[in-house]
Amino acid sequence: MTEKAFQDHYEKTFQHCYGCGSLNPHGHQIKSHWDGEESVAKFLPKEYHIAVPGFVYGGLLASLIDCHGTGTAAAASYRAENREMGTQPPLRFVTASLKVDYLAPTPLGTELEIRGKVLEIKGKKVVVEARVLADGKVCAKGNVVAVRMPDSMLLE
Repeated sequence: MTEKAFQDHYEKTFQHCYGCGSLNPHGHQIKSHWDGEESVAKFLPKEYHIAVPGFVYGGLLASLIDCHGTGTAAAASYRAENREMGTQPPLRFVTASLKVDYLAPTPLGTELEIRGKVLEIKGKKVVVEARVLADGKVCAKGNVVAVRMPDSMLLE
């Protein structure tokens, strides 16, 4: 991908997230992009993302769905407002609800693909459906209800 990731448009004060923050050396640092009407991110789990030998911990999958969902919500909101990402005022989202269904064991050592689809944009709320694939097989799917970040979370 040559275009900037959604998360690359975030101001530095919003780049500390465990799932997508480039300033968090211990986090996942996922990078989400548009692929037509869907969003996509790739992630290669590390050996310590283990549940049982050979398989990924489910909490990792939930966090990938979560952060990819909120990033997709931000990008979709910019699109809905006919604005370029990164323009002011910033549109940042947090998770109001996360539901994950685990459909198949997820193997370690395989790059995961997270794909998102916007189901609804209504006011300050965006609903994103996401799925995690390993070798083309859907291992987990989820819904993220993302809401615009409240003023109380904004750093001055």
